[in-house]
Amino acid sequence: MADSPSRSAPPLVALRGAALAFADKVVFRDADIAVGPGDRICLVGRNGGGKSTLMRALAGEVEIDSGERFVQPGARIAYLPQDPPLPPGETVRAHVAAGLPAESGGRPRDRAADAVLAHLRLDGGRALDTLSGGEARRAAIARALVSDPDVLLLDEPTNHLDLPTVEWLEGELARFRGGLLLVSHDRAFLRALSNRTVWIERGTVRRNGAGFAAFADWSEKVLAEEEARNRRLDRRIAAETRWLREGLTARRRRNMGRLARLRDMRREKTGRLKRQGDVRFTLEEVERGGQLVLEARGLSRRFAAPDGGETVIADGFSTILRRGDRAGVIGPNGAGKTTLLGMLIGREQPDRGRVRRGFGIETVYFDQRRESLDPAATLRATLCPGGGDTVEVGGRPKHVVSYLRDFLFDDRQASGPVGALSGGERNRLLLARLFARRHNLVVLDEPTNDLDIETLELLEEVLAEYEGTVLMASHDRDFLDRVATSIVALEGGGRIVEYAGGYSDYLSQRPEPAPPEGRAPARRNARDPAAGAARRRPPRAPSGLGYRDRRELAGLPERIAALEAEAARLREVLSDPGLYNRDAEGFGRAGAALARAEAELAAAEDRWLELETRREALEEARAG
Repeated sequence: MADSPSRSAPPLVALRGAALAFADKVVFRDADIAVGPGDRICLVGRNGGGKSTLMRALAGEVEIDSGERFVQPGARIAYLPQDPPLPPGETVRAHVAAGLPAESGGRPRDRAADAVLAHLRLDGGRALDTLSGGEARRAAIARALVSDPDVLLLDEPTNHLDLPTVEWLEGELARFRGGLLLVSHDRAFLRALSNRTVWIERGTVRRNGAGFAAFADWSEKVLAEEEARNRRLDRRIAAETRWLREGLTARRRRNMGRLARLRDMRREKTGRLKRQGDVRFTLEEVERGGQLVLEARGLSRRFAAPDGGETVIADGFSTILRRGDRAGVIGPNGAGKTTLLGMLIGREQPDRGRVRRGFGIETVYFDQRRESLDPAATLRATLCPGGGDTVEVGGRPKHVVSYLRDFLFDDRQASGPVGALSGGERNRLLLARLFARRHNLVVLDEPTNDLDIETLELLEEVLAEYEGTVLMASHDRDFLDRVATSIVALEGGGRIVEYAGGYSDYLSQRPEPAPPEGRAPARRNARDPAAGAARRRPPRAPSGLGYRDRRELAGLPERIAALEAEAARLREVLSDPGLYNRDAEGFGRAGAALARAEAELAAAEDRWLELETRREALEEARAG
């Protein structure tokens, strides 16, 4: 465990030795957490693991069973829950203005409230009970920000916010002088803002004196140490800890081999976009190789606006999507992302233009509302509704228990009811069901909403291995940076532009937007994503390879090939539908061996990429 250094100043709000349980479930025990001036704490953990409850206890919304809650006299605490209650009949402006402190620094109360409402694009005259979910969240954020608190406790503040609003909020919180405690699935948001980490896992609350950027390495080290301690005490506990470390923490590592492949795909996409003027040539090339997924020509779509005007979603948009492309659709809320997705896959018709689809395209769609799951059904029956123990994945049969392990489920959960799953586990089961269907085009509409970080990283891993085509609308910058080969940006007024690369590449390529009338130019967020920061750093001088590095680089391809063969052999063993019933222990050993082989393979790929990149950089420097 790593704790932050001791403080000279007392905290503004704290829990000391706190414990809370509901019936026989321990939410947290012996928890110590304190928020002081200048703290930027991210609170992380699995969905259903107690993050929101711990934050509510700190806010005084729930009573702890034992321990102490401390609040510095006179300290103002603003708490934003995931689903903030909004009184019906009240206007947005009145609700936000009611959060202003008695003294507002000499500024007129209406002006202070209206300034925040303008940034959040909210009509102050609307009634609260007419707001959508995203608008309601923006109203609650506005009220919290204008209250001039000493401590901000924010539970998933970025949920259902579009990218411009997320970046504005990030800037406001970066300037906030008080103490901040955040729960969020937006990793870029957490990296940009946090300087300390609190991790709640199986009732234990741990602290680290570094921000979210250090969480993956720290958490893996903590779990490895815990496994070593538990191995001496109880085999069952050790097995559970090992499953957590191998099945969860190892997935947090960036697989540089996959990122290298993504880089190559983006480079290819850049070349195709540069040739986009010769659409006929490109289309013929795609068709000859049987690569065409869809071709959109001159798509236009307009809607009547409530004020009597019209909203233009698309005005002459054209694109070609071919096999292996992963296009991310971005734009403000209400810009028409879902409508554009619908036109591209045939769920909606354009006013003008057409969409031609390739032969044999089979689509699966993951919409914002999610599909329903039968709480009484078992996980096995959910994935095998016709009976049996086998699902077909990528055209090959796979035992359902082995497939569930890929989605971070314990073997015992296969026979358990869906109703016993947490929210994050239900999302993972929905994804498992989605990818078990026959398809070669996956359409994801806001897939990252309400997903915990582990499930997000699992989805990224699944998409990295996917051989088909992906079309997705998302507000998650990290997700787009790690998955997308191109960004389709709805820029307003029907203008839709495609940029090669992920979100960081989009930021570097897009023209500087003109500021709205009467407002200062928007500040470009320079803190994230990490790839964008890397571009701004001066290039490092390439370092040469020593004798040992050259020998290691020469031997890595053979080692990678051997590990790939071993992983393939173990996958073949696990694909036997009858293995689990014949030999459950053997099935478990094979699964653990596969996890080790895949971890070693990822490490070998990482090392090869590092050494090869250094070698290429040195050769380029010498040639230049």
